[in-house]
Amino acid sequence: MRNYDPTDLDSQQRDARDARMRKTAELEVAAQDIRWLMESKRGRRILWRILETAGPFRSSFDANALRMAFNEGLRYAGNKLLTEVMTLCPEQYTVMVKENTDGNDGNGKPTN
Repeated sequence: MRNYDPTDLDSQQRDARDARMRKTAELEVAAQDIRWLMESKRGRRILWRILETAGPFRSSFDANALRMAFNEGLRYAGNKLLTEVMTLCPEQYTVMVKENTDGNDGNGKPTN
């Protein structure tokens, strides 16, 4: 571990550049993970269940303020995930919706 020198601007710029490169690499890996998950029917079913639980299209209102805050936290997470899917692979979102809203369970088996 090296000592921090506040006058060493070159080192600070290098550290900032390295941090940006690490963050960019992490974001790319996360994007690849979402694309991979959405490529398979099983992955789309998993994501659909997560979105159903999170309820990004439901109101988070509740008379109990703490429950409403909890619901809003779930909804926020659902919206964040939905935004990633719609940004990275919107065509797979359409497939996922069709698989889960056409009267079957995503496996071609009718739901009751």
